[in-house]
Amino acid sequence: MTASELVARLERPLPSTLPAATATAVLVYGVCFHPSDRVEGLEVVVDGRRHRATAFGMPRPDVGGSGLLSGFWATVRLEPRAPGARVDVGVAARLRSGEEAHSPLAGISVVERDEPEAPRPSSSAGLIAVCMATFEPDMALFRTQIDSLRSQTDERWICLISDDCSSLEHFERINEVLGDDPRFHISRSGSRLGFYRNFERALTMVPPEAELVALCDQDDRWHPEKLTVLRGALGSAQLVYSDQRLVDASGRVLRDTLWKGRRNNHTSLASMLVANTITGAAALFRRDLVDVLLPFPDTPGFQFHDHWLGVAALATGDVAYVDRPLYDYVQHAGAVFGDVTSGGGARRRPRPSLRALRGFLAGWRAAYFYGYLSREVQAQTVLARREALLMAGKRATLERFVAADSSPAALGWLAARPLRALAGHTETLGSEGELARGILWRWLAAASRRLPRRLALDAGFPPLDRFNQKRLKRWRASI
Repeated sequence: MTASELVARLERPLPSTLPAATATAVLVYGVCFHPSDRVEGLEVVVDGRRHRATAFGMPRPDVGGSGLLSGFWATVRLEPRAPGARVDVGVAARLRSGEEAHSPLAGISVVERDEPEAPRPSSSAGLIAVCMATFEPDMALFRTQIDSLRSQTDERWICLISDDCSSLEHFERINEVLGDDPRFHISRSGSRLGFYRNFERALTMVPPEAELVALCDQDDRWHPEKLTVLRGALGSAQLVYSDQRLVDASGRVLRDTLWKGRRNNHTSLASMLVANTITGAAALFRRDLVDVLLPFPDTPGFQFHDHWLGVAALATGDVAYVDRPLYDYVQHAGAVFGDVTSGGGARRRPRPSLRALRGFLAGWRAAYFYGYLSREVQAQTVLARREALLMAGKRATLERFVAADSSPAALGWLAARPLRALAGHTETLGSEGELARGILWRWLAAASRRLPRRLALDAGFPPLDRFNQKRLKRWRASI
C-alpha cells in the first residue's frame, strides 16, 4: 500500500459557505489513518497553509480495524477572502515509513453575506435597531412585548423581526399584532434555524444607519424607560446591560433580581469566557460590534447567542452595567433554554470491570468537547477577527485560554481560578474546574493510546447531556 491510500474524513461538518471579507475559526474534527502504516504526525491544511493538529492518533474504538488510533481535531482560523473564492481543507499525515500522505476533507465556498431585506429609515440620528427573534410565540405574551416596545420613552428605534419559519397561521397572527406600524419590519426565514442562528439572521437585518443595537425576546416585557436608561448609561463602553426581574406568565414577580447566589461580572474576560453573565435581551451595544459578531461561530454543544455577545463585547471594549431591572424575564413552559443535540453515535458497551471508570470519565470527556472546545472556538474567532486591535491584556487572556489545552502552566491558571471564590468572585461558580478536568481527560486519552485496546479511552464526541455544569445548572434551576 502507498501513502495515497490515506483514509481521512470529517465527523463534524464544516460550514458549506462563509461570508466574504470575514475571518473566523472552525473546529475540524474527524478520523485519519493509513491501513498499513502508522500516522506519526498530522497537520490540517487550509489552502496550503498548515496548522498543527491539537490531537491526532486518538483512540476511536467505534471506528474499528486499523482505525483504532485515528481520531484528530484542531481549531483553525480562516482568513477573510473575496466572494467566489473557495477554501480547501485537508490533512497532511507524516507516516512511520517517512512518507507524507495527503487527503482532502472539504471545500467551503465564499459568498456575499445573505442579508434579508431591511428598512432604510428616513432619520438615523441615534437610531436603535431592536432585533427580535420569533418562533411560534405565545400570542398573549407576544402582544405584551410589542406593547412594551411601543411604550418606550425613547422613541428613536425600529424593530427588526426574524421569524424562524413559524407556521403560516402563526405568522399571520404576528403580523396582525404589528399592524401597519412602520417601525416594525418582519422577515420570515425559509427554513428552521434554531434560536442561535435566528438571532444571527436578525442581526444581518440591521441597517448601516443604525448607531445602536438591542436584542429582544418574543415573550418578555420591557419597562418603559429601558432604552432611555441604557442609552444614557452606555458612555464610552462597547455594551451596556441591566438587571432583570423574573416574573411568571401572569406578571407575578418571582424574583426582583437575577443575581441571587451568584456574583455578576462585566470586567473579567476570563470569567466571561467560562460562564456568561450577560443576557442578550438586557443589552444595548454599538453598531460596530455587529461586524465582530457575524457570522456566529459554529461551536460544539449548546449554542447561546448571548454568551458569544458577552465574549465579543468584553474582548473588544468595556462593558457597563445598570444595577436595576429594566425588563421582566417571563418564566413559562414554552420558554426556550437550549437545543439539546447529541454529538455521539452508538458506542460499544464497556466491560463491567471498566464501567465505573468510564462512567466517571464520561463527564470529563463531555466537559472537554462541549465546555472547553466550544469556548476555545469563541476565543479563536475573536482573535481571528480583531487580534491586532485588542488591548494587550485581553489578547493575553484569550491566548492563555487557548493555550490551556497544551500548556501545563496555562492549565494550572485555569484550574486555580475557582479559588477566587474565597475573595467573593463567584461569577463562574467554579466552572473552570470542569473545563480543567476536561483538558486532563484529553491528556489521559492521548496517553491511553499505548494501552491495550480494551483500556483505551474513547475520543469520540460524547452525548451532549453528559456535560451539565452542576453548580451553574443548580443556579439556573433556582431562577
